Amino acid sequence: MEGLEHIPRSGPAIVIGNHLSYLDPFAHGYFVVRAGRKPRFLAKAELFRNPLLRTVLHGMGQIPVHRGTGDQAPLEEATRAIERGEVVVIYPEGTSTAGGADFTPGRGKTGAVRLALATGATVVPVATWGGQYVWRRGSFRFPEFGRPIWLRAAEPIDVRARASGGAEDYETVRRLTDELMGELGELVAGLREAYPRRWARAVG
Repeated sequence: MEGLEHIPRSGPAIVIGNHLSYLDPFAHGYFVVRAGRKPRFLAKAELFRNPLLRTVLHGMGQIPVHRGTGDQAPLEEATRAIERGEVVVIYPEGTSTAGGADFTPGRGKTGAVRLALATGATVVPVATWGGQYVWRRGSFRFPEFGRPIWLRAAEPIDVRARASGGAEDYETVRRLTDELMGELGELVAGLREAYPRRWARAVG
């Protein structure tokens, strides 16, 4: 884990992460906890259909997202969490990356930037690497002992300082989202290049 110090010790923050595998929420959640904070995730609503998992997710304060519906309730709840000084974790891609030889993050949805512009919270990109070799969509293999899963955070970004318009200005929101995804992609590339070669084998 690199860059734990970039997670603010107090006050609101938005963590954005790349999404390679089903292990990522555990990895990003542990990263935030190790930094001394409690994470709130925007999680797909399908996870809440399982009664046991729903109880756990609600107990941990996670926020259900009904994808593809245009429902604004998740952003409204995330806004309230930010206003209370909490840390909210968002995967801008909206789903785990299923393809691509190098697993570079794809185009992000604009929710994280709109939330940052509306609340003034800083955004902390946190990249992960390694989970895709274990458990990704359509593929699972039992993890070998010692396989590393790495995370690296960048310095907090003041999105408002980069903005030429507000949260309702689509061109501004789209540009800022693309910039943040580019910076997240640079973190991912750094982890990919440094990852031990003996563990970096093809994903089937």
